[in-house]
Amino acid sequence: MKREQATATQLIDDDRVRVTRFDFAPGAETGWHRHEMDYVITALTDCQMLLEGPGGESREVLVPAGTVYRRNEGVEHNVINGGDALMSFVETELK
Repeated sequence: MKREQATATQLIDDDRVRVTRFDFAPGAETGWHRHEMDYVITALTDCQMLLEGPGGESREVLVPAGTVYRRNEGVEHNVINGGDALMSFVETELK
């Protein structure tokens, strides 16, 4: 299935961090990617994420607006807006 791509807007990219805002229409995706750095996600909207893993598994996760989570480098997935409203978050990668 062909999905619309999320919009990625780079806000900062210096010697310490890379900060990117992601905006997803309903059903839009990041596409498959592997995180090469530790990262922190800050939800700007309620984020009804559908996360597809490399082994074919998928799971739904609700990340409420204003909350944050962090992951270590090496995470590989496709992030999809599984809801029916615009979804936005800021990703801060730690170099």
